[in-house]
Amino acid sequence: MKKTDSVKAFHLRFGSHQLVEPFKQFIEKVLAPKGINQLIIECNTSFVFEKHPEITEGTLTKQDAREIADVCKRHGIRVIPLFQCLGHQGWGGAPNSLLKAYPEFDETPHIPLDAKWPDFFCRSWCPLHPEINALAFDLLGEIIDAFDADAMHVGMDEVYALADDQCPRCKGKERGELFAKAINDLHGYLVKERGVQMYMWADRLNDSEATGYNRWEGDTFGTHKAISAIPTDIVLMDWHYDPLDSYPSIGIFLEKGFSVIPSCWYKTEAAVDFLKESKRQAVETSEPDRLLGMAVTSWNGWNQEAFEKFIHLTSSSFTREEELGELDELYRTLDVITKELS
Repeated sequence: MKKTDSVKAFHLRFGSHQLVEPFKQFIEKVLAPKGINQLIIECNTSFVFEKHPEITEGTLTKQDAREIADVCKRHGIRVIPLFQCLGHQGWGGAPNSLLKAYPEFDETPHIPLDAKWPDFFCRSWCPLHPEINALAFDLLGEIIDAFDADAMHVGMDEVYALADDQCPRCKGKERGELFAKAINDLHGYLVKERGVQMYMWADRLNDSEATGYNRWEGDTFGTHKAISAIPTDIVLMDWHYDPLDSYPSIGIFLEKGFSVIPSCWYKTEAAVDFLKESKRQAVETSEPDRLLGMAVTSWNGWNQEAFEKFIHLTSSSFTREEELGELDELYRTLDVITKELS
């Protein structure tokens, strides 16, 4: 990808050995023809780890990763694997495989396993545990090597379990300082040691009070204060999925020196509005080069049927007036946004 090309990114969760072939077909028959030049593959703990097999809860092998990476390279697509760091270590009170194998890393071990939202969202690992980074770096390094990646996405969206009152290490600490520490530790390994670019979701860096965002798209607990204590060479993916009156975070991040990729979901009109407003703010702040492009995210479950449906859809498969299902609308958004960026 030339430096001047707009980023046309697509994100999906994927961790299945059985679906590698249809995934490769999806890349070759949908993403490449649409001009996608960055593919963010959220494999998380679905990768088959060799150093830490106890973490594995999926079937995506190192060989699978190499095959996917090879297909992407043939089509000029940059592969960026994603592994959720700090937060999203499970859903509700149920821990993921990392915290099942290493419960000592849990920030909130006292939370019941059957806890549900709104009482509890999801678990985090403790950013001050002295042994967590060694494990995390092993996992990230193995994924980077498998995909032969020159960038890594560390997730870090929707982190709410932080500075818990019952954590012996984090109790009483500022959430902004803890969040910055976690980011800087990851940056030290990924950028300084491994020499790869670091991506992350931006929502915890958005001050809800200043931006007007809700608790999901912005922060109400203090993590946003980390924005002044982290390196500006981190690429921030700022997601907003519904139409809003304004998206002030784009201009804020650009003015602070970050490169930004606004990120949409399947709602086409909202995505177009977000991209248009992001471009306006980039010009207004005199930082158009650091508005890199846009990412279309997908949060549906990808299976054989979903891949095959996408492969057979075309721009003329439906009209703008149709009431579309989520998968059809996702295709339309992908189609429209990639054309807007061309």
